[in-house]
Amino acid sequence: MNFDPQVFVDALTSEGYRNGALVAIGLTAVSQLTAVGIGLVLAVMRESSLAVLRAASWTYVWVFRAIPTLVQLLFFWNALPQLIPGLVRAEWYNAFVAAWIALSINEGAYMAEIVRGGLLSIDEGQRLAARALGMKPASVYRRVILPQLIRVIIPPTANEFITMLKITSLAAAISLGELLTYTQQSISTTFKFAEYYAAAAVWYLVIVSIFMAVQSQLERRFRWTSQGRRAGLIGGLTGLGGR
Repeated sequence: MNFDPQVFVDALTSEGYRNGALVAIGLTAVSQLTAVGIGLVLAVMRESSLAVLRAASWTYVWVFRAIPTLVQLLFFWNALPQLIPGLVRAEWYNAFVAAWIALSINEGAYMAEIVRGGLLSIDEGQRLAARALGMKPASVYRRVILPQLIRVIIPPTANEFITMLKITSLAAAISLGELLTYTQQSISTTFKFAEYYAAAAVWYLVIVSIFMAVQSQLERRFRWTSQGRRAGLIGGLTGLGGR
């Protein structure tokens, strides 16, 4: 057996892996948060009465779901600076920023479909009732639609977050210092494939397990505890309409 437990333990507890994990988590968090915002805007555009907005939203989703994530990463890191030469000299444009932009834009297309599905699951009668009570469209979304939308999209969004965490490993292709990058650098000098890949797998397993526990707590937090609570929200439209 060529597996060296000591090399595995040293790798698992090394500062490089800890720093790589922090980079992966940070990139995941900012990319997913940005993607949720993009998805919400695109989903609202799909509901617009203006054909040009609906077409723009559909085109965005079609393009960025069709192009592989790795291609998008390489484009924003290697090709975009050629199209915009000033980026080459810009100190702020580094591998992390390029990965953030690419992953956010890519994930935004998927979040658009998740948010749109959540909006379609909400009874249209609630929106009409709120409007009949004199609530403005912005208030209808904020007070009636958004609370229910959050509850509906939390499970798929949490799944997308976990998927995003794993997709950050693709950023190794642009030399971002996340888990897989550090793993490959270590292997290139030691040729200990099994030990370092196993250490990376354990790190991903631990991080994903933590976020799965957080997901479970969020789902319980936003779950309707009874049908009465749903009825209370609908009945409460009267009070909201008076504000």
